[in-house]
Amino acid sequence: MADFIPFLSPAQLVLAFLVGLVAGTVKGLVGFAMPMVLVSGLNLFLPTDISLAGLILPTLVTNGIQALRQGLGAAWASVRRFRIFLGIGAVFLFSSAQLVRVLPGSVMLLMIGLPITLFAASQLLGRQLRLSSPSARTEAIVAAIAGFIGGFSGVWGPPTVAYLTALNTEKSEQMRVQGVIYGLGAVALTAAHLTSGVLRAETLPFSAIMILPAVTGLFIGQALHDRIDQDVFRRATLAVLTIAGLSLIWRGLAG
Repeated sequence: MADFIPFLSPAQLVLAFLVGLVAGTVKGLVGFAMPMVLVSGLNLFLPTDISLAGLILPTLVTNGIQALRQGLGAAWASVRRFRIFLGIGAVFLFSSAQLVRVLPGSVMLLMIGLPITLFAASQLLGRQLRLSSPSARTEAIVAAIAGFIGGFSGVWGPPTVAYLTALNTEKSEQMRVQGVIYGLGAVALTAAHLTSGVLRAETLPFSAIMILPAVTGLFIGQALHDRIDQDVFRRATLAVLTIAGLSLIWRGLAG
């Protein structure tokens, strides 16, 4: 193993597997937050570029499994239902990417973290925002906001989850939609880092081996997901969303 992944000691590899297992379990339960958990956990004992490499292939594989869990037909039905959100979001994501050169990173994180935390915390406290039957116009506006934020920050998960939660989307469909959206993003992420140098000959084996704990955790989380009802799923999603929002605020303030 030392020859296969020379920059990791056996103890570090065990720790990396534990982080991957926890990250996969969280994703299997609520459908998102795996990159946040992986990067935060791996960064405790590994350099940032190694941590980033470690999440790329697990993210790609787990999102594919999540999107296709009920079959290709169900995944395509979810794409058709949220086609406006997906299309408008993609346009704004690409168009706002140039803002990365203009806005400081700390400002970006605060711009995402503050509204997401307020939304999730207020929902948990009983002030529920529901969009029972949104119009195409409403969906387009929300998609534009989510895509705009995602383009300049790379963080499109929390806004997407907030929208799906406000719609009270049935939990299986919410998981599918997230899998499709994040899966498409994961394909782009993999392609980008094959050329950036993050995913290279030295780091590719580490990213590949991290698929094992991530997928194991995903299956554990999915088993838990199947045992909980819609209300418990919603509360679990909001709790993870609150933690994600607070993490973004903390990183933004830390600067």
